[in-house]
Amino acid sequence: MKASYFCVVFLLPFFLKLGSVTAGHAYCGPIPATDAELIHVAMNLEFLEAEFFLYGALGKGLDSVAPYLALGGPPPIGGKKANLDPLVQQIIEEFGYEEVGHLRAIYTRVGGIQRPLIDISAQKFATIVDSALGHRLWPPFDPYLSSVNYLLASYLIPYVGLTGYVGTIPNLSNYTTKALVAGLLGVESGQDAVIRALLYERAHEKVVPYDVTVVEFTNLFSIRRNKLGMCGIKDEGIIVPPVLGAEQRIETNVLSSNKASLSYPRTPQRS
Repeated sequence: MKASYFCVVFLLPFFLKLGSVTAGHAYCGPIPATDAELIHVAMNLEFLEAEFFLYGALGKGLDSVAPYLALGGPPPIGGKKANLDPLVQQIIEEFGYEEVGHLRAIYTRVGGIQRPLIDISAQKFATIVDSALGHRLWPPFDPYLSSVNYLLASYLIPYVGLTGYVGTIPNLSNYTTKALVAGLLGVESGQDAVIRALLYERAHEKVVPYDVTVVEFTNLFSIRRNKLGMCGIKDEGIIVPPVLGAEQRIETNVLSSNKASLSYPRTPQRS
């Protein structure tokens, strides 16, 4: 079994050139695989994060920083520098370099995989956003247009890595790979928390030029990912009904978690 036989059905097929995505019956339990295969599934997402963050902050991607990690895989489609304010610019640049470190850590510990063809174009994000909202936005959503747009686009990505690593760790058999994924999980969760906190500051602001607030975007994105994941609630927006909040007492949801305030797990599923 090769890692390329897998896809993370709730996000990756939209960015990776894996063919069409079809709905089906979800299997929400673990899939037999070696530790390396499970980590290589996640490596696809690490490539996506590295390219999106590096291009957003610097206007150039992995090939300008550590080209050997791509193992000859094709460069991404559509990446460009985002129009970011100084604070978000520094944070996203840091995230980009962190993702390079993640790729190197996986490459060193369990071996690498060839970078897949990744589409991070504005058109691709516009399609994903339209799908989440249930109608076409005009003008089309452009993640590179502003800091808030870029943060909303970023909201789509690290959380999937976070929940994926939470779901992967119990299925790993080797101490070394468990330690690797635990380290990756710590940084992914930190990135997600920063993105969600920055969006929470803007929760009730409308995203120009749309009549949709930041919190409405996050809730719709999370609902869409839950539907695609087909395994119940694994994803929540930055403001939720108190019944879904911490101790069922608060609607603030800067950190997404279950009723016990533990991170939701996801596992790879067959494509």
